[in-house]
Amino acid sequence: MTDLSTQRRLAASILKVGVSRVYIDPEHLDDVEEAITRDDVRSLIKMGLIEARPTHTPSRGRKRLVHVKKSKGKRKGHGSRKGGRNVRRRIEESWTLRVRKQRAFLRGMYKAGKVSHADYRQLYMKIKGGVFPSLSSLKNTLAKGA
Repeated sequence: MTDLSTQRRLAASILKVGVSRVYIDPEHLDDVEEAITRDDVRSLIKMGLIEARPTHTPSRGRKRLVHVKKSKGKRKGHGSRKGGRNVRRRIEESWTLRVRKQRAFLRGMYKAGKVSHADYRQLYMKIKGGVFPSLSSLKNTLAKGA
């Protein structure tokens, strides 16, 4: 096996790439071995016997698998979280979702005729005031008899 480290180094310098990216055509190793000067190596590059390999970019295969899992709701446990509870979902947003859920439930009960108009208005205003921390607490209040 011939030592082409000098030619490889010169070619890397001329092509402005790393030594590992220099490709030497294995069928023309004798021609490359005869090249001593930078001009010789330059002429071999023009002939196409020496060329620069393309850069390698990191594979996105693992990233795609993680994305599929996250879309299924996986990888969201305590160890994967950064930031507090109110960073991941703002307080205002969680309040809005909770109130909308409670109002929708109350509206359904009212339309079904299980809650009188007076009780509906009273409970609606309590929901607005944040009396019920969750939908289940609203259901418990209704079960007790408003």
